Amino acid sequence: MLKIAACQYAIDLIESWEDYAHHLVTLCREAKEGGAELLLLPEYSAMVLAGQLAPDVRSDLHGSIAAMQPLIPRWVELCEEIARDLQIYFVPGSAPVKDADGLYRNRAWFFGPNGLIGTQDKLMMTRFEREEWFVAAGRGVKLFETPIGRFGILICYDNEFPMLARTLTELGADMILAPSCTDKEAGYYRVRIGAQARALENQLAVLVSPTVGLAPWSPAVDENVGRAALYVPSDYGMPASGVFAESAELSPSSSTWLFAEIDLSEVRRLRTEGQVATHRDWPEQFELVR
Repeated sequence: MLKIAACQYAIDLIESWEDYAHHLVTLCREAKEGGAELLLLPEYSAMVLAGQLAPDVRSDLHGSIAAMQPLIPRWVELCEEIARDLQIYFVPGSAPVKDADGLYRNRAWFFGPNGLIGTQDKLMMTRFEREEWFVAAGRGVKLFETPIGRFGILICYDNEFPMLARTLTELGADMILAPSCTDKEAGYYRVRIGAQARALENQLAVLVSPTVGLAPWSPAVDENVGRAALYVPSDYGMPASGVFAESAELSPSSSTWLFAEIDLSEVRRLRTEGQVATHRDWPEQFELVR
């Protein structure tokens, strides 16, 4: 059995590095004390770092993303230290990172008890990212193989595109980790519907962690609506709704953890012993429409 914790993460204004580090360590320790082995934070969780910038800088959409770049390596080091100290698997969400080509990419990190396992960039960019914020797409999906399972990361909008999840499934993923950041209830539902569809199609689990609350000080993440959840196929031994676990409140004002305990081998077994065989039958659709 694997015990996971997905955070409904509030974008709080934290104005010093010391206060931020204390905040993140305390939050993760709470999940560890709850028994979690795998912790997931949302897309753009690192935007909280922009609270350390001067008010006129953090309130500027493009100025804030540029000015926070020196803080990101320190943030990555802190996240790795948390994973090592707590002996957990930790995806601390994502950050907009300026690459050597001068473009920003939305990057998530995956840490384990022994340090960095790897990174995954967002592939499908929203209109806001493309047209207003100028965050560029990454390329390729990665499978993270660990002693607790095989994982892929699809960031927010990526979960609305079936072939990304299918590629991870064919690589052997047991669970997709889906950090998200949506500013309207409709956006939350788009990610939810996409995540549930990916779980159904591929007969795997999808874990969602969203940003929540209001952050008027940040034009990038000023409004946040979401619900943490773990989705599975609607099949033998699983909830008929496909909702394995879900946080009680939509978009609370403070950070809260959703805990769940799941046997990923039981989810995987549905591919061969389920009522339906969507994983097996997937290729047939392409022949039948020709």
